[in-house]
Amino acid sequence: MATSTTDKTPAAPDPKITGRPNKGSSGGSGRDSTELAYLKSLVSRLNEKIQSLESSAGDAVSSGGATISGVLESAKQTVGLTPSEQIRLILMGPPGAGKGTQAPKIKDKYCVCHLATGDMLREQVKQGTPLGKEAKKIMDQGGLVSDEIMINMIKDQLDNNEECANGFILDGFPRTTPQAEKLDGMLEQKGQKIEQAIQLLINDNILVSRITGRLIHPASGRSYHKEFNPPKKSMTDDVTGEPLIQRSDDNAETLRNRLSTYHKQTGPVAEYYKKKGVWHGVDAAQKPETVWKSIEKIFKEAAEQDKKRSS
Repeated sequence: MATSTTDKTPAAPDPKITGRPNKGSSGGSGRDSTELAYLKSLVSRLNEKIQSLESSAGDAVSSGGATISGVLESAKQTVGLTPSEQIRLILMGPPGAGKGTQAPKIKDKYCVCHLATGDMLREQVKQGTPLGKEAKKIMDQGGLVSDEIMINMIKDQLDNNEECANGFILDGFPRTTPQAEKLDGMLEQKGQKIEQAIQLLINDNILVSRITGRLIHPASGRSYHKEFNPPKKSMTDDVTGEPLIQRSDDNAETLRNRLSTYHKQTGPVAEYYKKKGVWHGVDAAQKPETVWKSIEKIFKEAAEQDKKRSS
């Protein structure tokens, strides 16, 4: 079934600043504006990285811990990709498969935005934006938010969120083939397309054991597990030190109902991206570190193929 299933450790990617135009863009002013926006974003990230390097380098010297070369290698990997190498990713997987563990790693390493559509929708409603008000009116009436509203929310983030300048991870959308087609149409208008659709594959019975011990950091979506991936300090987020929660619906009965819905929805969407040639399956029953290496390998191989096509 899988177009691609990976499990080997890749070498770290070595993105270089080449100033190539975005895929699907034409010459002239469109290309120039794309490059200008990218370069402005890159300069901003470089300035931030310089400040981080100065701090990290000082810590490395004083503590005798991380080496300067290690800090520089980290900078090289996270400064950013050229427009044609940007990551535009659909991250698929059932509840508990590890999306909340892997998405922040992708976001941090490749300097992309993480668009969890459920969180986006709640935030738009909370802020009372025009899209949020429209969505709230529908939800208050017991209806489902339309595909058009969801697509417009995603487009708004891509247009206005600086974190999206280097690409994006889309989590929780599309759930249907028509949604996937509408997403493609919106991206095509921007001269972009989905580069990878990575599906985390795992047996339902394993998920039940995983989900009942899952812990969540509400603000970031980072997830932990009491047994398999515990936080450094009990019930505390490793990054912020804020408290973790266990969702009320993280129980076996509720999960099996959610999994049934997931499989019915996701099968056609996975087939859609397989036909596009961008689908990759990753064994999510492995340790999180192994899953991460598999995901890195997908990006590395895609970058190598892109270089061959453009050479």
